[in-house]
Amino acid sequence: MRTQLRLLVPLFVAAAAVGVLPAHAITNPRPDNGEHPFVGLFVFDRGGQPWSFCSGSLISATVFLTAGHCTVGATGARVWFSENVEGNDHFPYGGPTAWEGTPYTIPGFCEVATVGGCGEPGRGLPDFIRRDVGVVVLDRPVPRTVVAEYAELPPPMSVDLLPNKTPIDLVGYGAQTRLRGGGPPVWDGYEVRNQADVQLITSRFEHSAEFLRVTANPGQGKGGMCFGDSGGPNLSNGGRTVYGVNSYAIDSNCTGMTYSQRVDLPSVQTWINSFR
Repeated sequence: MRTQLRLLVPLFVAAAAVGVLPAHAITNPRPDNGEHPFVGLFVFDRGGQPWSFCSGSLISATVFLTAGHCTVGATGARVWFSENVEGNDHFPYGGPTAWEGTPYTIPGFCEVATVGGCGEPGRGLPDFIRRDVGVVVLDRPVPRTVVAEYAELPPPMSVDLLPNKTPIDLVGYGAQTRLRGGGPPVWDGYEVRNQADVQLITSRFEHSAEFLRVTANPGQGKGGMCFGDSGGPNLSNGGRTVYGVNSYAIDSNCTGMTYSQRVDLPSVQTWINSFR
């Protein structure tokens, strides 16, 4: 019997009267079909046991970029790059197709669930989470025969130059379907790499200096993020440039607006590059 990983629980910012939900995935997806071989599924351990999983991007032979709320508190990690990890008998414990590594979280990471708040109380989303960036440094390089090309960081502050409705590709391994009956609906269909097309929303909002906003409304035929995956890349349309990593949503139905931590910020890039 396969081990059931714990999913990250929903968080709520009471002062903002809005649910904030980490660990997102791709909705309204299409199969990746080898277009993003550098995107992998990352299982992290707590207390020496597999706890949950996220997605991320290989940016060098040994550095895997993901979200800070995935790496914080983690005691170990491993990454798979297969498009379908469901068929791997060793998941989530490792095996020959997994790359073991050490997780690190950026200094200054702050999340309500782990540290009791990120700043002035009562300010809602701007003080829910900050610097949601982590990396896994792999114990051995991933050969080009496994991942033929790596993802790339964008030029510093380049997100500020992107026009409204810029096409963005989301890629990840999370939930695809919502199961109903016998209790509250649950999301299912994890561990398969998919992608979806979204659009960047560039209007100003209170923590725009940290986060991207992207559309997430499958009811209108758009793709988006949902439960089961965080840390997956927000990529330049058809490209390898990572503008941000999936961070959180504010809707349990996986519609509306979702938010991704920018990785074009100079201080964030300096920290990421220190591992390369």
